[in-house]
Amino acid sequence: QVQVVESGGGLVQAGGSLRLSCAASGSIFSINVMAWYRQAPGNQRELVASITSGGRTRYADSVKGRFTISRDNAKNTVYLQMNSLKSEDTAAYYCYAQIALASMTWRDYWGQGTQVTVSS
Repeated sequence: QVQVVESGGGLVQAGGSLRLSCAASGSIFSINVMAWYRQAPGNQRELVASITSGGRTRYADSVKGRFTISRDNAKNTVYLQMNSLKSEDTAAYYCYAQIALASMTWRDYWGQGTQVTVSS
């Protein structure tokens, strides 16, 4: 059984910073891609940033230069450092991980989401 748990959301003023963390635990053999998605009310879930096990990163245009994704492979953890936050960054943020189990079956896992609210 695998769990993916986010932490670090909250309320922050525009221009401020937050750091999200996401840890995967359980019967994990390997993790390929880890990523952060977000979904605002009335909107579709969108990719914010992703990172491969080798460290290759990808960002949504709306967050380039402000957000940084990183990971600690030894801890099966991914981080999202969010700086210069804007009101339009307000959303529920979800962690995603592509995980290989001991059986070498690859599966997609999602966290329960953490709310980020930016006040203007």
